[in-house]
Amino acid sequence: MTRPRLPRLRAATRLAVLALATAGVLLTVATPASAAVPTGRYVALGDSYTAGPLIPSQVDLNCLRSNRNYPSLVAASAGSSSFADVSCSGATTDDILYGGSGQLGITLPPQLNAVTSNTSLVTVQIGGNDIGFSGIIGDCAEASVSSPLGSPCKNRYTAGGVDQLQARIVAATPKVTAVLQAVRQAAPGARVVVLGYPAILPDSGYGCWPVVPIAYQDVPYLRGVEKSLNAMLASAASANGATYADVYTPSIGRDACKGSGTRWIEGLVPQNSAAPFHPNARGEQGMATALIARLNS
Repeated sequence: MTRPRLPRLRAATRLAVLALATAGVLLTVATPASAAVPTGRYVALGDSYTAGPLIPSQVDLNCLRSNRNYPSLVAASAGSSSFADVSCSGATTDDILYGGSGQLGITLPPQLNAVTSNTSLVTVQIGGNDIGFSGIIGDCAEASVSSPLGSPCKNRYTAGGVDQLQARIVAATPKVTAVLQAVRQAAPGARVVVLGYPAILPDSGYGCWPVVPIAYQDVPYLRGVEKSLNAMLASAASANGATYADVYTPSIGRDACKGSGTRWIEGLVPQNSAAPFHPNARGEQGMATALIARLNS
């Protein structure tokens, strides 16, 4: 089985990505309820879960960014006087702080540069690529072929008695903290909101192999990894004067194992316009609704 290339979507999949991006049918997405946020400048920082790769319409092919992602929906709802979405597929905390390159190899400045002193709202969704999300899903999908009822992925990542993925989450904590502190320094008066990640796998049970090719006993393990990542993001937000927006809870029952008309997250072979194991337009709207609810609370 060929390992799927997921959030980073780098050069090896470039032509396929461009073809899919131009072939999608434009989806109509309702605008969420109005957000009780300042109508000043809104800046969105983040990775592919923010950017919305392959969701029509793609407005930046270097970052695979959609104009139907949750920042765009929230900006329209809030009536922001200025809006900058610099999220980019494949981004890590380093891309926010120091810059990098996008899917076409075009150099990008630090996402942080978009945060100015007059910014009133900053949203941040980052950390998945810092722990190697793409490689994890690829490894686990590949391993599931030989042991669909077992836990080959868990066995790999916990060999020797150390959970490597939990260790990666711990190692990512100061990186997320550095991002939040840099945002606060750049925009002292802004409201900063950190978003977690929605449910990729079912919140209970053992998944739906082979539709989502994760071995049955690996599903609870990977579910726990995602929850640990979200818990770290929530703690980092709290410790650095930011607000945490839970997008996992509202996504329960809308994971990649659900039907194409229900799911927020696509599986290995998407049935809605989206990248594999990424939010579709419904998922982006769901995250927008959760974010607005958090802003209004």
